[in-house]
Amino acid sequence: MKYRSAILLILLIIVLDQVMKIYIKTHFVNGDDVKILGGWFRLHFIENEGMAYGLKISESVIGKLILSTFRLIAVIFGFYLLKQLVQKGYKTGVIICGSLILAGAMGNLIDSLFYGEIFSDSPYSCFSGYYESLSSMMANHNRDAVAHFTSYGHGYGKFLQGKVVDMLYFPLVDTTMPKWVPFLGGKPFVFFEPVFNIADAAISVGVVVLVLFQKSLLTKKTPVPEAAPQI
Repeated sequence: MKYRSAILLILLIIVLDQVMKIYIKTHFVNGDDVKILGGWFRLHFIENEGMAYGLKISESVIGKLILSTFRLIAVIFGFYLLKQLVQKGYKTGVIICGSLILAGAMGNLIDSLFYGEIFSDSPYSCFSGYYESLSSMMANHNRDAVAHFTSYGHGYGKFLQGKVVDMLYFPLVDTTMPKWVPFLGGKPFVFFEPVFNIADAAISVGVVVLVLFQKSLLTKKTPVPEAAPQI
């Protein structure tokens, strides 16, 4: 796989991720939950200041700055490493996984770098609600509680302090645990509960595939010997 093809894959994922995030940010009230495919797939708008799936280093501004700076360094190094993998002849699967991870990191980095500068805030709002469809949400919620673009530098935060937009929610199982289950009996149980975005999904897929198939993927292509000249 050529380096140019890897870059195109990265750009495609970033565009899809950012289009989805910008749509959610500018159309949803923070906390809105909309059913898309029955009850098992929903769009649920939340923001987080941490890593994938809402994990955080710290609650402080310093923790956010450290995380954003780390992401920036990791992305810069990631492009260098990806080019090295291509030049050294690693298999296409490795290049694709590396591209997915790098695209995901870049997608969330964009939020951290710029969203605070270009968007008004989306505080968790009493105007948010649970809706059966996108049309019912658009018809019923308060548009004044939805974020909008601002001139650069007049948003809700500073450079490196933007919040990552999450929206994909797959509560595949939403039930109450049987009373006989130790510690959890009688309590609500949701699987899969984390809310994430396309960038998070790209990172997860890339990492999981590399871990599961590392023996077959983390090897270089075997060069095809040239045919001997005919005499």
